[in-house]
Amino acid sequence: MSGKTQAPRGKGGAGKAVKPGRGREPRGLAKLFSRLEDPSLRGAQINYYVVLGSTLALTLLGLIMVLSSSSVEAIARNKSPFDDFSKQAMWAVFGLLCMGALQLLPTDKLKVLAWPALGIATVLLMMVLVFGEEIYGNKNWLIIGGFSVQPSEFAKAAMALWGAAVVERKAHLMGQWKHAVVPLLAPFGGLMLLLVMIGKDLGTAMVLALILVVVMFVGGAPAKIFGIGAGVAAVGLAIAVAVAPTRLGRVTAWLFGCAADAQDYCYQAEQGIYALASGGWLGVGLGQSRQKWSHIPEAQNDFIFAVLGEEMGLLGTLFVVLLYTMLAVAMFRIAVRSETLFGRVAVSGIMAWIVGQAFVNIGMVIGLLPVIGVPLPFISSGGSALLATFLGIGVVLSFAREQRMGKQGRATPGTLPGLMAKLRGTKAN
Repeated sequence: MSGKTQAPRGKGGAGKAVKPGRGREPRGLAKLFSRLEDPSLRGAQINYYVVLGSTLALTLLGLIMVLSSSSVEAIARNKSPFDDFSKQAMWAVFGLLCMGALQLLPTDKLKVLAWPALGIATVLLMMVLVFGEEIYGNKNWLIIGGFSVQPSEFAKAAMALWGAAVVERKAHLMGQWKHAVVPLLAPFGGLMLLLVMIGKDLGTAMVLALILVVVMFVGGAPAKIFGIGAGVAAVGLAIAVAVAPTRLGRVTAWLFGCAADAQDYCYQAEQGIYALASGGWLGVGLGQSRQKWSHIPEAQNDFIFAVLGEEMGLLGTLFVVLLYTMLAVAMFRIAVRSETLFGRVAVSGIMAWIVGQAFVNIGMVIGLLPVIGVPLPFISSGGSALLATFLGIGVVLSFAREQRMGKQGRATPGTLPGLMAKLRGTKAN
């Protein structure tokens, strides 16, 4: 061998040297994902502001829709039309403050909070079974200081954070099924699911199970666990539906249509479809919904998307879907850029929770899924759900902020990011 680089044979190869160290350009899905990951400083800044901007936009839209959808029922109960709106706004302000404080925490401090968060969530779920209030057949509320609190919502944030801490600690053992199962599934994860199921909240239990599955998948659990788990979950879900007449009626109506004696189970879903159909392309206008006038039960909660579709039309609903999609893409980018397994798993779990629950709610309203009773994140009325979601976003923003600061610290001294890093006291390479 002469040591010279040989030109590739074939068409167009003559006279061209192969550049050393250069591989083939990614194509298809590989090219799409390489663009999504975007390891630059600009990409880190985009991730941070897309998560923050989408969160604020969805929250603002939620406040508007809570005011619109709840005012009629409030007047019918001889209350102020701003009653639910003022409570939601209070929770939103408090949640934003908590989110801002949480994003300032270093990510290693978040890891310290994992076990205490799980312990507090578990104790609160146990308290619900003893002291809780039963509303619409579900026993999942605590009355604390005049405020109703739903601990199962905070259990979602605790599950994602705690699961990430456990997976990182057992990273070299996650390939063994017994270490993947203990303690993620048994005893702690399974205990939380059991406590929620005893309270008859199937929707929340399904969201918790989704978080647990994503945490284990990203953490590297063996594939056979998911196959066995899917079979066990299917049997458990069938039993949970069969033993509850209301659930059975809703699922049966969804699968086989509404019989003459099953109108009660179809009523809420049908009224939601009527609302979406009435909205057309552009909607009937904010505050002008007709279905919210005692036609859609819980119009400000689980079926608020139907009122949004009636008042803002198809374009309004697509805008909401776009915001959730942007949030999902930004959180995916933050997860894959994380330098620690804890960060990848925590952000992935929170993404599965918020975005997964959003699309389950939307699927329920448009008839693709049976009515299972999960709120639409940021938009549905409910202080506990809103605050818990802000806590989850605060964790995501903490990792996004760390990535921004890390990129700025590695910027060259002559660039604006490098100068900013120097002013902050960070050494620029």
